[in-house]
Amino acid sequence: MIHISSDAARHCIHLSNGRVSYVIHFAAGRYPVHIYWGKALRDVQDNTVVRRTGRKSSTLDLNETPLDRLPQECPVFGCGDMREGMLQARHADGTEALELRAVNYRVEDGKPELPGLPSARGEGARTLVLTLRDEASGVEADLNYTLWEDTDVIARSAVIRNTGSTPVTVEKALSFCLDLEDSDYDLLTFQGAWAREREWTRRPLVMGDQGNGTVRGASSHQANPFLVLSRPGCTEEAGECMGFALCWSGSFLANVHVDQFRAARVMMGIQPFDFSWTLGPGESFTCPEAYLAWSGEGLGGLTDSFRALIHGHLTTGAYARTERPILINNWEATYFGFDEEKLLSIARKAKEMGVELFVLDDGWFGKRDSDNCSLGDWTDDLRKLPHGLKGLSEKIHAMGLKFGFWVEPEMVSPDSDLYRAHPDWCIHAGNRPRLENRNQLVLDLTRPDVRDYITETISAAIRRADADYVKWDMNRNINMIGSAYLPPEKIRELPVRYILGVYEVMRRITAAFPQVLFESCAGGGGRFDLGILSLMPQGWTSDDTDAWMRCRIQYSTSLLFPPSAMGAHVSAVPNHQTGRVSPLATRAAVAMGGTFGYELDPTKLSDEEIEAIRGYNRRFRDWQKDLFYGRFLRLRSPYETDECAWMTVSPDGKRAAVTHVYRDGSPNEIPGLLRLRGLDPDADYRDTDTGAVYGGDELMYRGLPLYGRQGDYSCRQFFLEKTEEA
Repeated sequence: MIHISSDAARHCIHLSNGRVSYVIHFAAGRYPVHIYWGKALRDVQDNTVVRRTGRKSSTLDLNETPLDRLPQECPVFGCGDMREGMLQARHADGTEALELRAVNYRVEDGKPELPGLPSARGEGARTLVLTLRDEASGVEADLNYTLWEDTDVIARSAVIRNTGSTPVTVEKALSFCLDLEDSDYDLLTFQGAWAREREWTRRPLVMGDQGNGTVRGASSHQANPFLVLSRPGCTEEAGECMGFALCWSGSFLANVHVDQFRAARVMMGIQPFDFSWTLGPGESFTCPEAYLAWSGEGLGGLTDSFRALIHGHLTTGAYARTERPILINNWEATYFGFDEEKLLSIARKAKEMGVELFVLDDGWFGKRDSDNCSLGDWTDDLRKLPHGLKGLSEKIHAMGLKFGFWVEPEMVSPDSDLYRAHPDWCIHAGNRPRLENRNQLVLDLTRPDVRDYITETISAAIRRADADYVKWDMNRNINMIGSAYLPPEKIRELPVRYILGVYEVMRRITAAFPQVLFESCAGGGGRFDLGILSLMPQGWTSDDTDAWMRCRIQYSTSLLFPPSAMGAHVSAVPNHQTGRVSPLATRAAVAMGGTFGYELDPTKLSDEEIEAIRGYNRRFRDWQKDLFYGRFLRLRSPYETDECAWMTVSPDGKRAAVTHVYRDGSPNEIPGLLRLRGLDPDADYRDTDTGAVYGGDELMYRGLPLYGRQGDYSCRQFFLEKTEEA
């Protein structure tokens, strides 16, 4: 049961769902300050502000006690707080001072809509809307706090309004601020590059600024809008930690500042660098939604909370809580060098292996024999496909397979009919040379005509192909920002308006084809975030399909994202990204940690490999719902050891799948034990492959017997089922 209660005498608001509490106090009766967030409390007495100020808050004199001593919910620079705030606005006279005082609040069932933005649904939720106002300018801010019954995540967002009579330019608009009592935390961030996304980095907080962010126009390969603060010694199973994730796909800032009093301030939102947004009288700006999760049960507790949010309230559509087809993608089998017969030969062999969906990747449209042309020309290449997408799809469907294809709708090639007809449709900086990347430019999705063109041409291709699946790619970021459509005073709004345009087009297309499975991609994991996930239920985790690299990438990604969101494929060896050779069994086991599919040419496999793959497909089909929607538990970290291990416990607790991978082979070693988690200690579990029976307590407290290091990248999977009770 969710309670949002207030105490006027003590100037407090207390949000709780019975497991966690979030408490706000009003210093001097008007400035919202953060008092507590953590395990549910019965009550909070009015004494915590004293620690920072030496004074009772009811008698606080802000002329003597500056605001930068207070743990504020919505700090702003310029009226007593000398730290960077979460909001900044420039008034018509050029000044930027804001003094936001609380004027009222309301409590709503559900949660407010965020126009144009993806956000979690409000079933089973209650929301506090706290309104602040700067009387001198008429700038107002609504702070939204949403709490659900079934997850310990709090959603935060902010809406800025101009109720004055002159324009106001918003220079900074972050989604939330959280001021903590101290800075005795480790910071976990997830950064990297193409083919090694979301590398797990952990270090202690120090005084000053730390965190991550990007100015690339996308959430990016280089950074992810997600960070964690954990107490020293916090593990997967125990200890206090908190996670912060942003539902946004563009440039962002995720920052932790440790001040002169060694207190940490966490802020996250749209990247303020090169950003501004002009609000005329009566206009408003809505910040993206952020999700805050607190756990007293280690990093695994954070994962449980975020998973409940994603599965229960964020993902939408026909595939949100269902099984997904096992697919094969032709990209690494053929790249651009295919014709219809080659594709059909791959599909026929894939069908024999037990694959359910054939995906045609890049190269089916225009005159695209390499990546140097034709983006934007979404017409069938009849040289390669004599009967077009329609003819190929009909033949694939006749085999009993589903059919899907790849698109990159947000881009245009200079060598394309679209660009020759509409050179002003791309993002470009005036008369400067148009800087290409990967032989392409970015379409200006701030333009309604561009959004309509993308919606119409991609929708036509989906209908033409009678498609069951679409892979939506995005392979370059935005620079040299400019537009032939936006007026000069709105150019700094372009990166945000672009992402809002992406969301609009995705929403229009996915709504028009509710039974199609959409998978997002951005050169792999370059836009792997909750904003896109709310519109498409799975994303291509990384272009790197090497099994050991995927152990690392999927392990760190799993802290926030469930396996149902992570596209993962079995690829050929030597691997196309690393050159590494790993066993087929290992590649299959690691791919089962995601949505599971294939990225290879099955016509080149041996009979033994084909038979093994049939077995992997049967196993995955039998366990898919448990692997996707069960409780995911990390057991051994590839960032700390030369092993990687994880497990999933089915929602009913009756089944558990365990995967363990060694990086290096080593002779003459005694096999170890792997301690499992999440089982019933009073039950027995049978290994479905060997018939061996173990007690749940034995598996968790002593461990599951492993195996020798049988060569580099060796792997074992264990599938355990609870035995019948006596």
